[in-house]
Amino acid sequence: MSENGNGFWSGRKVLVTGATGIIGSWLVKELVARSADVVALVLDSNPQTELYRSGTIGRVHVVNGRLEDFSTVNRAVVAYSVDTVLHLGAQAIVEVATMSPLATFETNIRGTWNVLEVCRQHRSFVERIVVASSDKAYGEQDDLPYTEDMALRPRYPYEVSKSCADMIAQSYHQTYNLPVGIARCGNVYGGGDLNWTRIVPGTVKALYHKQQPLLRSDGKYIRDYIYVNDVVRAYLALAEGLDSESVRGQSFNFSSESRITVLEIVDDIRRQMGCNHIQPVVLNTAKGEIRNQYLSSAKATQLLGWKAQYTLEEGLQETICWYQEFFSSYDHQPKSVRHATATQLR
Repeated sequence: MSENGNGFWSGRKVLVTGATGIIGSWLVKELVARSADVVALVLDSNPQTELYRSGTIGRVHVVNGRLEDFSTVNRAVVAYSVDTVLHLGAQAIVEVATMSPLATFETNIRGTWNVLEVCRQHRSFVERIVVASSDKAYGEQDDLPYTEDMALRPRYPYEVSKSCADMIAQSYHQTYNLPVGIARCGNVYGGGDLNWTRIVPGTVKALYHKQQPLLRSDGKYIRDYIYVNDVVRAYLALAEGLDSESVRGQSFNFSSESRITVLEIVDDIRRQMGCNHIQPVVLNTAKGEIRNQYLSSAKATQLLGWKAQYTLEEGLQETICWYQEFFSSYDHQPKSVRHATATQLR
């Protein structure tokens, strides 16, 4: 995927928070491919994540710690004199936020103001900051698709945590002229997502093991799905665009604008995996989730020149291949190793 272009990233010192997540792992890989000097803020070492499996972890500086700890964030920025911060770290599961709102608020809100405050204090070398918000920050809206001029109307804990982080980032730009850009993406999918409660990895995992996928909703919720490689390009485009005053302090939607129901994406995965005979189980137990969400990315196209390159068909094909290799390599490990990592694959 690397597009070195004019070498913008070569030699840049870049801090990536949430570096072991699905986006963080692929983003770090791409930055390394573009010759950036990357610092990865990592909470836990997980050998199953793409950051570790790919060997990329051995090519970056690693700082272990929590976003909620100001001194950890400060050390990650100051010790390596980073000029660019890509803040992806978060508690990213909606159901977890509903069950544990305080922990989610601590990570997503306190973690974000820690990152921004450290950057404010070290403006002498921090040149650009990208903050990961979410389409969930918009909350329930009467008119769709979401556009950036809409007011944020969150209600449930996860939505509130992301909208608060979003608004704190805007505040730091307005008050301190901090060079911040805010990214709001749709449902991100791709290889390396180990959160099995999410619809794409959960469905692929179930079908690989010849089991019925479980749907928490009634299957009719509408979402747009964006492939992780397109999201990586989006974050890099936004960071590069922060040289422009017209981009600083702005929020941007990033979407493939593929609007389908949960049942439809499950059917697409079943078809690609040759599992049409395995029917999903519709639990219809989802609570505290917005029913219909999709984004317009016209602003990102106009101001950043960004547009999704992957169709849903292409993205799912690559994603399924990644998981098939992932599970196959696990199946061929010695029995003792399979047992030691089994809980991570449940």
